[in-house]
Amino acid sequence: MTSHTADLRAADATIAPAIEATRWLAAASVLALALLCLAWELWLAPLRPGGSWLVLKALPLALPLAGLLKRRMYTYRWLSLVLWLYFTEGVVRAWSDPAPSRWLALLEVALTLILFLACILHIRLRQRAARARAQAAPAA
Repeated sequence: MTSHTADLRAADATIAPAIEATRWLAAASVLALALLCLAWELWLAPLRPGGSWLVLKALPLALPLAGLLKRRMYTYRWLSLVLWLYFTEGVVRAWSDPAPSRWLALLEVALTLILFLACILHIRLRQRAARARAQAAPAA
């Protein structure tokens, strides 16, 4: 085994836990965002007493969960674009809604930013690991 190959394996071993951490952070953020949307529109501060149809905004968040857990790179990419709809809603409602809803909107903004960061870091780390493997293949 050459020192170059050993260096790449060591680098891959240090990147792998970070990739797993970003995967779980993304999955936890999506789940937390979906639960926040449900609780917000049903119980905590619904637009109308008893809830509203706005609760359906939580449904699209169930779609990426399986892809995140199965490590599908495509899911991370499209989710990093779709989540800006939730960010925009959070910013608008934080600016315009009264107090209980305002705090929930700020929480929605924070969760979308955490989710975006997790997706972007996951994509970059996986690409870095793939590049390292591709460089190691000709050397081996």
